[in-house]
Amino acid sequence: MPDTRLEIAHTSALATDTLVAIRQLLNAAFEGDFNDDDWEHGLGGMHALVWDGDELIGHGSVVQRRMLHAGRSLRCGYVEAVAVHPDHQRRGHGAMLMGALEQIIRDAYELGALSSSEAAVDFYLARSWEQWRGPTSAFTPHGIERTEDEDDSTYILRTSTPLDLRGSLTCDWREGDVW
Repeated sequence: MPDTRLEIAHTSALATDTLVAIRQLLNAAFEGDFNDDDWEHGLGGMHALVWDGDELIGHGSVVQRRMLHAGRSLRCGYVEAVAVHPDHQRRGHGAMLMGALEQIIRDAYELGALSSSEAAVDFYLARSWEQWRGPTSAFTPHGIERTEDEDDSTYILRTSTPLDLRGSLTCDWREGDVW
């Protein structure tokens, strides 16, 4: 990995061609199962980019969201759009990305959160992410609605904020997948 480098930047600092490269990477890594809402969810925050020379091979972002827990509104660093190009997986690039994103979360947020696929659970658990054990909900335009389908896929990264993993966790509203 002599030519591999990590870049951290806010969405506003990314050039158009870099944004295009990110979207192409995500489309390839998610095999076409990455829609416009998913794309929108990963914008407006901090991005970790792994480059191999001039080729973008990895991406992840942290965006700010609000989570309601134990009667408090918490500033959450929510991890989105994490992917390593299929030709470059299992070489430590994902760990490099997540290390950078986790540092951003620890430095700027009251907790970290993400929704994990089954395939990535062991990766996140090994990095000190914890499965949320309580009920999840979303604060929708119609009020708070349960999101039972997300109960098993929601993971958090603790910072210094006390959390009850068996309590309820409610995320803010957004189009597409709310978690």
